[in-house]
This record gives sequence, C-alpha cells and structure tokens, in this order.
Amino acid sequence: MANLEANRWFTEVSDRDGSAFSLRINRKLDEIQSPFQNVEMYETTDFGNLMIIDGCTMVSSRENFFYHEMMSHPALFSHPAPKNVVIIGGGDCGTLREVLKHPDIERVTQIDIDEVVTQMSLKYFPELCESNNDSRATIMFDDGIKFMKEADAESIDVIIVDGTDPVGPGEGLFNHAFYASCLNALREGGIMIQQSESPLMHMPLLIEMRDAMTDVGFVDLQTLPFPQPIYPSGLWSSTMARKGEGFSGFREQDADKALFHTDYYNTGIHKGALATPNFMKRAFAK
Repeated sequence: MANLEANRWFTEVSDRDGSAFSLRINRKLDEIQSPFQNVEMYETTDFGNLMIIDGCTMVSSRENFFYHEMMSHPALFSHPAPKNVVIIGGGDCGTLREVLKHPDIERVTQIDIDEVVTQMSLKYFPELCESNNDSRATIMFDDGIKFMKEADAESIDVIIVDGTDPVGPGEGLFNHAFYASCLNALREGGIMIQQSESPLMHMPLLIEMRDAMTDVGFVDLQTLPFPQPIYPSGLWSSTMARKGEGFSGFREQDADKALFHTDYYNTGIHKGALATPNFMKRAFAK
C-alpha cells in the first residue's frame, strides 16, 4: 500500500512488515496500468528517478547498484566458466547490464512478463538499458515460468531469478515446480540465484525458499545479505543454489582483475557476504 502525501512524500506502507518507507518527490512522471501490474514513475529530490510497482518501491537511480551487482557478479564469479545465462524477470534491465560486463559470457536471454517495465526503464533509467542492444542479449516478454519448464535439459550455466515479491506475477517463482525446472535446465555445476527478500523481515519465506531448493535436488546453498536502502528494513538478500556439487569459493583472482566498473561488488564484499550472521545461522539450522 502506498500514498502520496500532501507535503510531497511518497510513502510505501508495508502492512505485512509493520513498517513504512518514504522518499521526498518533486513530481510524478508517468503511470501505466499494464495487463499485469501498475507501474508508476516519480522524480525524487535526492534519489533520482523512482519506479513503483503496485505501490511498492522497486528501483531508484541512486541505489539500484547494490541490488543489480549482488544479483549478478557473485553467481557469475562462483561459476568456473559461465557462457549461457538466463534472467527471469529483470525488466528494468540493470541485471542484464551487469551480466554483460563479463566478456566471456556468450549468450544472455532475459524473459520478463511485463513489457511496460522495460519501456519505463528505457525512458527513465536509460543508464540501466545501455547494454540492451548487445549482440549477446535476447530480450523476451513472456512467461518466465513457462520458459524454464520448456528449456532444454542441461543447457544453461547460470539462472538469475530477478523477480518481484511472491505476490502477483512473481508468485510462481517461489515454489518447488519452478525450482525443479531450473535444476533440470542447468548444466552440472550450474548455479541459480534468486532475490530472497529481507532476512530480518521475511525469514519464514527465506527458509521456505531454501527448503524448496534443497527438496528438488540442489546440493548446496549460499544466502548473501546486502544493503538495499529503499526496500523494507534496508537489508536484502540473494540466495545461490548449485547443481551437482557444493560451492568451493569463487574465482577471486578473476574478480580482482576484472576491468569493468562496479560501485559495490568486489572480492572483499563477496567474501564478507559469505559470512552468515548468527541470527540467520540459527534460523537456517532449525
């Protein structure tokens, strides 16, 4: 639930979390009701442009790098030699941009159900879409759940599930059937990474996700916390699941030598994110 207060603050009220978050705005830029969801754009005073989907904060100019970098680089540097990557969701195209910074990637297919999100991003976040025309990229507007169900077995190295909360169009991305499809499509040693909500606010959901990933046959999991200022609690996470073998570190030297620009991710951040806080250890142990 969200409202635009008379004093020009956009406020997202999260009843499920007992919390609220506000950003001061200059003006409303746009609004489109797609067949799937309501997408709004605002110009803020301090966070640049802001995308709202169904009343929930999604992306701002100022801080989106935390999310996009932690949804891409940890998984890509944890895989020994990723070539074929699939992004489910990711309509703002920021994760696609980060993936395509890796020169050895040969193919990236992005499947988002709602073309309106990408249209809005092209208009108001052009910096996130700067790699959309890369020859290695294919952008599709279709059902990502169906795409994964029909994907060839053992054809993908890394699957990035960059979806919304588990309601509406994103609901089907958090269940056994979807994870089983991802497992089948991954090559041996392949990695799936999914945004896994706030460890502080949404631990029951995070545990359900991890249990479902394990139940379908993923052999090892890593949940990486990271800052996300405009999401509930300011603490978010991504969870990596590996097929066929456990995680054994990451390509630290390659990450150190990477020639591309990042604002948050580096080898120290990656190693630090692997150090699980005690409250998370206790919850996972149960």
